[in-house]
Amino acid sequence: MRGGAQAHLVAADDGNFYVVKFDNNPQHRRVLVNEWIASVLMEYLQFTAPRSAIVDFSADFLGANPDVRIHLGSSNEQPSPGWHFGSRYPGDPSRLAVYDFLPDLLLAKVANAAEYAGALVFDQWMANADARQTVFYRAQVEDARHSKPPRNAFVALLIDNGFVFGGPEWAFHDSPLRGLYHRPQVYAKIQGWSSFEPWIERIRHFPEEIIDRALRSLPPHWVGTDGDELEALLERLMRRRARVADLIEAVRDSHSNPFPEWR
Repeated sequence: MRGGAQAHLVAADDGNFYVVKFDNNPQHRRVLVNEWIASVLMEYLQFTAPRSAIVDFSADFLGANPDVRIHLGSSNEQPSPGWHFGSRYPGDPSRLAVYDFLPDLLLAKVANAAEYAGALVFDQWMANADARQTVFYRAQVEDARHSKPPRNAFVALLIDNGFVFGGPEWAFHDSPLRGLYHRPQVYAKIQGWSSFEPWIERIRHFPEEIIDRALRSLPPHWVGTDGDELEALLERLMRRRARVADLIEAVRDSHSNPFPEWR
């Protein structure tokens, strides 16, 4: 797969496909921690995001698949046997087309386009040092509000959270430019605070037990000797819950205000 982490697409024995980031990836093993914590939080917040899994690579599998390698400068190496981070692919790649770009006309019709506003709240809260990453695929979408039959539409899948917490730095550097999707069209219909609900309220009242669950489920070797630093980082994250509206206000008031309809 493309990207600095050099992730690989693999078929797992649970019948699903996963985009896997290895603990020896060029970005740092901390991006696995970031990905795992972000995935647990996003699931609670009800974003359209991939389910995550800890994927176990055996020595036999790696021995039989020598092309599973990480390239580091002029050398390359295999990941070690054991647990690595997997982000579930939305289907069988031989049958399901997944796109990382849609033309403007189709982008405007994405079924869950409102989630881009929510994702910005999330990324500002988490101090995502990367732009918001999404991919698109077609799926049957229900419209429960208007009792209409399911329709076939493009769905945006929120992916790649390795650079929350400032990436390997594990720091909160606030910036109104961070976490924005590179296509400003997705923010064109935002007219006020209501566009960012229910995500602002869900984050303001985010339960500590979800953070604890994410922390307890991490493989110990991903954390290594950084346990105390990680706990302090998550304590700071919880204190930031009350600031999410201020962070969005800073985006609105920036020189690159992406909300042209918010008067």
